[in-house]
Amino acid sequence: MQTLLINAAAILTVSTDGANSKRGADMRDLGILEDHALLIEDGKIADFIPSVSVNKSNFEQVIDLQGKTILPGLIDCHTHSVFAGSRADEFCMKLAGATYEDIARAGGGIRVTTEATRAASAEELLNLTEKRINYFVSLGVTSVEIKSGYGLNYDEEIKILRVIKSLQAQTPVDLIPTFLGAHIIPHEYSHRRDEYISLLTDHLIPFVGQHGLAKYCDVFCEETAYSAQETDHLFKCAIKHGLIPKIHTEQFHSVGGLETALANNAVSVDHLEVLDVSQIESIAKSNTTAVLLPGVSFFLKHLYAPARLLIDFGALVALATDFNPGSSHIPNLHLIMALGALQMGMTIEETIATVTINAANAIGLEKVTGSLEPGKQADLAVLDTDNYKDLLYTIGQNLNCMTIKKGKVIYQNTGFHQ
Repeated sequence: MQTLLINAAAILTVSTDGANSKRGADMRDLGILEDHALLIEDGKIADFIPSVSVNKSNFEQVIDLQGKTILPGLIDCHTHSVFAGSRADEFCMKLAGATYEDIARAGGGIRVTTEATRAASAEELLNLTEKRINYFVSLGVTSVEIKSGYGLNYDEEIKILRVIKSLQAQTPVDLIPTFLGAHIIPHEYSHRRDEYISLLTDHLIPFVGQHGLAKYCDVFCEETAYSAQETDHLFKCAIKHGLIPKIHTEQFHSVGGLETALANNAVSVDHLEVLDVSQIESIAKSNTTAVLLPGVSFFLKHLYAPARLLIDFGALVALATDFNPGSSHIPNLHLIMALGALQMGMTIEETIATVTINAANAIGLEKVTGSLEPGKQADLAVLDTDNYKDLLYTIGQNLNCMTIKKGKVIYQNTGFHQ
């Protein structure tokens, strides 16, 4: 099947010339093509054809984009999208001055969502999450990472991972599952910490690896969660069972998580709000993606990660929503990009690189998506504007009018007419 997209104002290829990532100054080069058509064949990018050479009659399907802008499908590389319940009451506590850690120590936070998620059936979780995925798609998102971590016992963690697997079978977007059984120590194990860690290493991680229920194993390394030593122990077990390490670290305190992650070749280090300048060079020298989550900083009125320094030092930087019910109840990746620009000193072009090719690196998809290069999946977002800068300028609006996954239109705004 051949599909030709014509009359776009611009095509942002985010081309990498085969490198499949962008660092430093290269993040500002989006490989913009004008006066070109984009040819899709069998679900993949086939070619870019000068508009003057196009003969529409030669193609099976032609989509006239009428001056709109094409960019790679967006990638949300850090979410906690499978959950039940609400923490709106805690949001009011935050507005009154309570910190994330204050709420956690008082028995709120992740524990509240865990109780609600355990009480929900797999079908209920699937229906809730499917609606969230559909919202992502309406924004032009074509790949999403989803973590477990709100089950925090054997049966409930497996339930969440199986919900993600079921969703993948019925949604067109790529869903990348991550096992986050090491989110916090569950309440019932608060005085039996070693027992829960043994449950993870002796039972859950081996089962998840054996049955292919996740690609990654994440750990929350923080004073209120897991120590660097415990994280290292969990990572070594995960690697043994075929899972690739990821980490939440340097969010509130520096407890050695970053160094542990790099020593275990983690695919990403996520958060980094309290990252010290002395640590930046070690990330920049690695192939580990620094996934920054400005929605958390905004939602919690917390520090923002040093994006400008990371980029200037040459680190591989991505942005993500961290969509979850407690610390970033923000599913809108466009807003996250705007926060990256307004609060973290990033250029518009850099934010686009962080949610396309660099986000693909954070979840192992960089060879198949994240940029518009021949041979990669035809994953596209189409903006209803002739100026890509409007994507961040029009804060609070959704300019995406069409989402294409593997060459097929999976979302189209009702106001779009060819």
